[in-house]
Amino acid sequence: MSRPDGSGPHRVVAHFKGGKLLKGSTSDFDPLGPTFRVVSERAADKGRVYQIRISDLKALFFVKTLEGDLMYREKKRFREVHSTSHLVGLRIEVHFKDGEVIRGTSMDYNGGLQGFFVSPVDPKSNNDYVYVVANAVKEIKLAGEVEKEEKAVAQVSWDAEPNWTG
Repeated sequence: MSRPDGSGPHRVVAHFKGGKLLKGSTSDFDPLGPTFRVVSERAADKGRVYQIRISDLKALFFVKTLEGDLMYREKKRFREVHSTSHLVGLRIEVHFKDGEVIRGTSMDYNGGLQGFFVSPVDPKSNNDYVYVVANAVKEIKLAGEVEKEEKAVAQVSWDAEPNWTG
């Protein structure tokens, strides 16, 4: 799988189920395949090629840069984004077994596959998209459930504000 613009390998961060990370690039990721290769970008083993089993992963993050922007605070909820016109697909909230939660949209979510792609809520996110490995997921919330929960969170936040009129 090459980059959508055909410009070469994808920059990826592989998140393993045990918590380890591997930053590098891949040119042969196939969401239906059992394995793929990542060329490491870590200083200690730069250029080393790792054969990765998809079943060992929690998720594979396809990123704009391997460093990210430490100064940017990514928006994690739909209600935090001013416009959602960039979002295409089914709204989804993924709860991983390790407690991490990601929100976005998915064009290929299907409970019967080994994984699916999620595009992040925030268009300025360092993540272009995330391949979620199904057996690393604790719970999935879809469209109406996600929107209902976000409205409840917004209402609680609003109710927690002090009464400035009294």
